[in-house]
Amino acid sequence: MKNWLSKSFFLLIAAAIVTGIVYAFWPQPEVVDIAAVDRGDIQVTVDEDGKTRIREKYIVSAPLSGRLLRIDMDPGDEVFRDETLLATIEPRDPELLDARAIAQAEARVKTAEASRLRAAPILEEARISQANAEAELARSRRAREGNAVTQSQLEDDETAYRRASQVLRAAKHAEEIAEFELEQAEAALLRSRPPIKSEPAESETVEGNGPATSESDEPNGNGWTFAIRAPVSGRVLRVFQESAAVVTPGTSLLELGDPKDLEIEIDVLSSDAVKIETGDLVRLEHWGGDTPLFGRVRLVEPAGFTKISTLGVEEQRVNAIVDLVDSPEARPALGDGFRVEARIIIDEAKDVLRIPASALFREQDQWAAFKVVDGRAVRIKVDVGRSDGIQSEILKGLEAGEQVVVHPSDRILDGTPVQQR
Repeated sequence: MKNWLSKSFFLLIAAAIVTGIVYAFWPQPEVVDIAAVDRGDIQVTVDEDGKTRIREKYIVSAPLSGRLLRIDMDPGDEVFRDETLLATIEPRDPELLDARAIAQAEARVKTAEASRLRAAPILEEARISQANAEAELARSRRAREGNAVTQSQLEDDETAYRRASQVLRAAKHAEEIAEFELEQAEAALLRSRPPIKSEPAESETVEGNGPATSESDEPNGNGWTFAIRAPVSGRVLRVFQESAAVVTPGTSLLELGDPKDLEIEIDVLSSDAVKIETGDLVRLEHWGGDTPLFGRVRLVEPAGFTKISTLGVEEQRVNAIVDLVDSPEARPALGDGFRVEARIIIDEAKDVLRIPASALFREQDQWAAFKVVDGRAVRIKVDVGRSDGIQSEILKGLEAGEQVVVHPSDRILDGTPVQQR
């Protein structure tokens, strides 16, 4: 009896050792992520960052040379077409003259005055000569009627009258030229000085982009100002020239636009641009609001450009222009140049069989996946349709409700035991 107990004890110990050895070398199931094959929708999208921009911007420029008064408008100020005064331009002050230039200008004034004084008696003499010639011609015509003078004498008197008339006309022109030269010489003597304020009733304001008025906002000694009014309704986007300054025609003063009239500019890879069509739906996310916005592709620009990526790689990009579908009330805080994340939907499938894209891998020239059957991973070949990078459409090889291994590692082989992580 004692021997039997001893043998049984040793047999139990041997069995435990064998069991431990078998358990140690028995294949353990791999812990993996498992997902079920289901049915749902798949949207194939082109995902890129975009930015908002106002559809129509207006640069208000100076239409003429002059002294621009300080602009009191600030970015964000609302303006109304033909009503809001944007800027006022006054005539420029004359340039400063040095002592030598002043002396020369004064001498030219004296010369011009002398020329005018000299022209006056010449003009008077021409008037007298013309009057005498006219009287003599009248007498010759009456005498000719009575044959008191010859025809030749009458023609000589007519010629003398025409000559006297031409001399009178030349004398008048000479006097006018002398007057103009005097005015020009006197204008050259003007030097920069504070403008002499005139009465508002005597000044005149010339309106730009609006109706003219007889009352000046900023009267000056020269008697006129040019008021530039808003060409459109909207808001001030930027003020290029805020302080008073002398401006020339074409100088940019302000930029106007309507922040409610927005569109989205999205630059995409040229290889993706060829897949985008006019009218494609666009989902705009992470723009700052609680809900996404939606738009439609209006235009894919026909010309691309080169852009350096963050990794330093040259990429050919193309701008896609998107019109917003949502009303301005749904995006009151969205302005010009704001960043958005855009998803351009280029393809879509409803109620299709799908699995996580990370469950697929390439096997030679075909897609494959590991299906979980009775706790083991079984390699199967599948036909794949559309994919959005997260979910992939399965055309053949799997059925709804079956399970597949997600992110299979190189330890997963055909027949490897697996269990859910």
